[in-house]
Amino acid sequence: MAAKRDMKAVSPLDGRYAARLGRLGEVAGEGGLAHYRVLVECRYLAKLCATSGVKARRLRPAEKALLERLPRLTGADTARIAAIEDEGVPGIPATRHDVKAVEYFIKEKLRRTSLRDLAELVHFALTSEDVNNISYALTLRDALALELLPALEELLAALDGLARRCAGVPLLARTHGQPAVPTTFGKEFRVFHARLHRQVSQLRRARILAKLNGASGNYNAHAAAYPRTDWRRFSREFVEGFNSGAGPRLAFNPFTTQIEPHDSYAELFDTLRRANTVLLAFCQDMWRYISAGLVAQKAVAGEVGSSTMPQKVNPIHFENAEGNLGLANAMLAHFSAKLPVSRLQRDLSDSTVQRNFGAAFGHSLAAYRSVLAGLSRVSVDARACAAELDAHPEIIAEGVQTILRRERAAGAYELLSKFTRGRAVTAAGFAEFIDGLPVAPAVRKELKKLSPRSYTGLAAKLAAQTPKEN
Repeated sequence: MAAKRDMKAVSPLDGRYAARLGRLGEVAGEGGLAHYRVLVECRYLAKLCATSGVKARRLRPAEKALLERLPRLTGADTARIAAIEDEGVPGIPATRHDVKAVEYFIKEKLRRTSLRDLAELVHFALTSEDVNNISYALTLRDALALELLPALEELLAALDGLARRCAGVPLLARTHGQPAVPTTFGKEFRVFHARLHRQVSQLRRARILAKLNGASGNYNAHAAAYPRTDWRRFSREFVEGFNSGAGPRLAFNPFTTQIEPHDSYAELFDTLRRANTVLLAFCQDMWRYISAGLVAQKAVAGEVGSSTMPQKVNPIHFENAEGNLGLANAMLAHFSAKLPVSRLQRDLSDSTVQRNFGAAFGHSLAAYRSVLAGLSRVSVDARACAAELDAHPEIIAEGVQTILRRERAAGAYELLSKFTRGRAVTAAGFAEFIDGLPVAPAVRKELKKLSPRSYTGLAAKLAAQTPKEN
């Protein structure tokens, strides 16, 4: 049974499209952010206790395990963190500060354990942005690894399959909307596959920069408390210690203000936006092929295409994807333009923007699911493609004039232009035209072999060719 839709959801991502988002809400929602913040704080405490020169006792195995378990937040835990921030709890007044609420939550937990003596080392020498920037880096990494990249891989597999299956199906190409020399459906699918493959490859290799260096990026508090500790090494090891999972890697940025400048975020969002743009263009082309009757859609029993026209099977999945991709790209473009800009050493205008990462990813993921659904319902109508090609015999004019040029026939282009441009040409008329050309019989025979259905060049071979990693 389908999950009950939340009819009070402001965003369709939390209502209408919620079922499409998989685990995205777990990593990109408010609870996910709380989890990552607690994870960063707990691992930081563990590393402090393992660092020579820091006056903290070594942790026992059971205590290390406790710190590993603590970030696995329950619903009651996330509610407690929110309560500490919003209205306060007994003994803790409202912080009105989300990271401070996380710090107090962890201290509250530790004071009930053998780690009570280390509670004041939670958030030691850190600024909130030390915790936040790593937490958001983990959000981006896991959202890509768990949902977006797998969905993009599914799309690549679907496009690859279409390219191979339709490698030899001839298609009337249109340039400037006008009939042009033929291609094949498989080759056109391969073009989109290769374009998307390139962007997905770049997403896989993305590096997300993160920092851990205090309130102005200079380790001021760290160095004041423990001047003999190599804090730069400590921070690099800490940031890169999160790289045991899948997805893009975290990389340490040693040169920051209070905030990590987010340039690597912009690079990642721009790459994702390019991938989305490729898919948006694909959806528009599929819409046109369906509209022209070259691609057929399967009708689903009981599904309504139009509230008044019962015969209609609309390309709703490609249209839905186009809309969601546009929304996602508008947000991703704003992220890329806004986040690398911060006044002096820090302003807070990035905070609310970062909270919307999940929305941009959600609209992207909803679109990917729609494209996959659309592709599962379509098939190329080879007969319709052939009929359209047969209706435009003039498209072999390029081949005819090129062979004539090979034979050094004077004015070949002009001759074909005069015969074909702006007039209706029939196959019989073209054959008669070829019969009147002053060429050798063997060349005339060669010209007559040209046909709209077979004049596809190397399209079938290109369709079968898998792009290399780049």
